[in-house]
Amino acid sequence: MTDSLRIALAQLNPTVGALGANLELARKAMADANAAGADILMLSELFLTGYFPEDLLGKPHFVADAITLAGTLAEETAGGELTLILPTIWREEGVLRNAVIVAQGGEIIATRFKVELPNTDVFFEKRYFAAGELPEPVEINGVRIGIPICEDIWHPRVCAALVRRGAELLLCPNGSPYWTDKQHIRKELVRARVREDNVPLLYLNQVGGQDELVFDGASFAIEPGERLVLQGKSFMPDFLVSDWLRRPEGWRCAGEDIVPLPSPEEAPWRAAMLGLRDYIEKNGFKSVLLGLSGGIDSAVVAALAVDALGADRVHSVMLPYRYTSGESLRDAEACARALGIKHDTVSIGSPVEAVTAELGALFAGTEPGLTEENLQSRMRGLVLMAISNKFGAMLLTTGNKSEMAVGYATIYGDMNGGYNPIKDLYKTEVYNLAAWRNAHLPGDAKGPAGEVIPQAIIDKAPSAELRPDQKDQDSLPPYPVLDAILRALVEEERAVSDIVADGFEYDLVKRVEKLLYIAEYKRRQSAPGPKLTERAFGLGRKYPITNGYRDGSGR
Repeated sequence: MTDSLRIALAQLNPTVGALGANLELARKAMADANAAGADILMLSELFLTGYFPEDLLGKPHFVADAITLAGTLAEETAGGELTLILPTIWREEGVLRNAVIVAQGGEIIATRFKVELPNTDVFFEKRYFAAGELPEPVEINGVRIGIPICEDIWHPRVCAALVRRGAELLLCPNGSPYWTDKQHIRKELVRARVREDNVPLLYLNQVGGQDELVFDGASFAIEPGERLVLQGKSFMPDFLVSDWLRRPEGWRCAGEDIVPLPSPEEAPWRAAMLGLRDYIEKNGFKSVLLGLSGGIDSAVVAALAVDALGADRVHSVMLPYRYTSGESLRDAEACARALGIKHDTVSIGSPVEAVTAELGALFAGTEPGLTEENLQSRMRGLVLMAISNKFGAMLLTTGNKSEMAVGYATIYGDMNGGYNPIKDLYKTEVYNLAAWRNAHLPGDAKGPAGEVIPQAIIDKAPSAELRPDQKDQDSLPPYPVLDAILRALVEEERAVSDIVADGFEYDLVKRVEKLLYIAEYKRRQSAPGPKLTERAFGLGRKYPITNGYRDGSGR
């Protein structure tokens, strides 16, 4: 039995499916832990496969390869004092599990299985795994360690059972994605478990972007008394080493090492930045391209891209037509100059006029309208995709959540692109983040400090500029009003009658509800983007396209 433990938490950025690369990350962590004199090293949930591998788990060879590599890593603990806690997939008697293996001296000394399999929001583990029974603690160097896995700590019975069976410390590996306030929600959850069970809990989270999910790290530890004693970096890899001592009242941390959390304004910017960076780099793209219109959305996307990748990997293009204002031309150029990115202008006038002429006979006798306006957007999308194809740059699309909610976007036009960094930000949030970014340089950003989004862009009324003097509010309510109604309908799933009771006009709420439902087919074809809220379109909110329901309440 020992009275001290040095515990290392490897907050790393694995890539789903990259078994060999993840194995090397684990080996490096083991070397770092040995160099630090750690007794225990823990990796994050499903580390070798990456979280979450989805239907890769239906490929027998993938499962077999992952299990083999887990065994290989266990063998590599031979000849040292380090105990490895490796979360991995594991098959026992033909049943696939979300598991941890505990390896020491070159052998697997214990396996434990996740009890509570999440099956809500972005999680669907019951599709792949069988749940485990309530686990026993694992004895490491004479200390009984409980290892609840991620969702297990959201259910008091798992930690309670571990402590009842003798656990003196709880070590929890996680694959917990970011959304608004999630860092504080986790901390309150762990405080509740520590308060109930009176033992310390060390919470390890992974970091990195995975398609629409962003994992923010921010690993931490809380000891009895609800005292935060350890907290790692947010949105960046980290390696946390802490010393724990056995005292009369139980195990306590020997010191404090706390990295402050980012502010509520910085966190969504950092999340969007990380999601974009990893989507580009993990998929092998060298650079990105976007249409820079002189409007707020494309300016914010350009700033995010520069912060994520650096100015030399970002290319913007202005695509003017007869309705493009001189102000927009100047603002786009000023934004590109402030960010230090390559900026080109390609007029769409001739190709739009040519298509319009070719359609003239077919459209004879009809009035010009939305169809002709959308030709402009679709021509811009065509030109941008041509540049993307020619130079191999990933095209970023720039529609915000407000626009995507009500279908204020042109499919096969401004929706063209492979990734959308602001897909889960309402228009009002885009404005707020633009002002915040001009006053702050986010941690690990590669962009310049200072005003990178010209104030003229923030100040002017938003417009698609598809007809003379067009403004968004010609077709939509003011964005503060629209966003409030959308939050009630999307995030809160509130009834029309409740929203009307808040002071909104019935006809307006019903109109927004109708637009929300009929735009579902567009959203199904939209580019992925980072999930920044609890109810992101796509991964976090799935509605049928063919949907006859309409809320009849409110009048």
